[in-house]
Amino acid sequence: MSTVSPQPFQVQRNDRPAPDARRAAALAAPKFGTVFTDHMARITWTVADGWGARRVEPYGPLSVDPACAVLHYAQEIFEGLKAYGHDDGSVWTFRPRTNAARFARSARRLALPELSGDDFVESLRALVTVDQAWVPRGEEMSLYLRPFMFASESFLGVRPSQQVDYIVIASPVGAYFPGGVRPVSIWVEREYHRAGPGGTGAAKCGGNYAASLLPQTHGYDHDCDQVCFLDAGTKTFLEELGGMNVMVVYADGTVRTPPVSDAILEGVTRSSILTLLTDAGHEVDEAPVALPDLLEGIASGSVAEVFACGTAAVITPIGRLVGDDFDVTVSDGQAGPVTMSIRAELTDIQYGRRPDRHTWLHRLV
Repeated sequence: MSTVSPQPFQVQRNDRPAPDARRAAALAAPKFGTVFTDHMARITWTVADGWGARRVEPYGPLSVDPACAVLHYAQEIFEGLKAYGHDDGSVWTFRPRTNAARFARSARRLALPELSGDDFVESLRALVTVDQAWVPRGEEMSLYLRPFMFASESFLGVRPSQQVDYIVIASPVGAYFPGGVRPVSIWVEREYHRAGPGGTGAAKCGGNYAASLLPQTHGYDHDCDQVCFLDAGTKTFLEELGGMNVMVVYADGTVRTPPVSDAILEGVTRSSILTLLTDAGHEVDEAPVALPDLLEGIASGSVAEVFACGTAAVITPIGRLVGDDFDVTVSDGQAGPVTMSIRAELTDIQYGRRPDRHTWLHRLV
């Protein structure tokens, strides 16, 4: 861990913040990613000078040239994590150093400059300190933090950008899926893939998500909430959902999840759940999950539960799997006990209701 104090962020206050009434209305019924706080954190990098001044400035539109590199070559990455208001008035985030390390890996894969872990964490602290009044205080509520980095040089040549902007924005959020925690239906996509071997699947970049949008519309056409992708080589093994990892709970208590690879994002929530499952005495198996075996296990009863996990939705039970030639219900469409007990434990840690045995929480304010 670095022993050098991160450079401070200079604060330029927004002289036109949201009126108290508008902010109160947003906090009373937050919706995912629709309302944003008064400020954003920002650092600009150039190949000549490196990382420049750290600042918190008013939230507002970005001015980019039509030749801005990101608009043409999609050289960008992002992260997602949350700030949680605790009962004593403090605000904490969850495993930010792990997000910072993944952000650096994503940057490396997209030929972007790597931001230090100290700067990453300090940018979160600086923004939340200024916009602390935007942290919602309610069940399933949090302040969603979105750090992102993009190629901001005006240049049409195909090479890594020589200017990059790093920005953090924040949005008060409630439950990711409308209606709160409930079993969701998943469309299993066989024709399209979000990533492939040697590609950018292990990086958190927008291109992977863009690739998932058309298949997601296919899912909507079949009354499904999300899409699960199969491997590009054999179209046999589960990889991940559009924005979440997937886990299978067997009747004997074993939990299996596809191993991370260059086609699967290494989720922070995924890693945390595997630790909590091991703590609870479950055998955890990071191994390929073949779709035919999963369907057979659901039919025979050897598969008891299936769930998805990610920062935005935390843990979401999967009640139904649908494909071109199958439509199966998992455990009568009910949320299973392992799914819900691990979800309760994880969220209790995040909100400060349960001891943080693994020192995952990091205080921001």
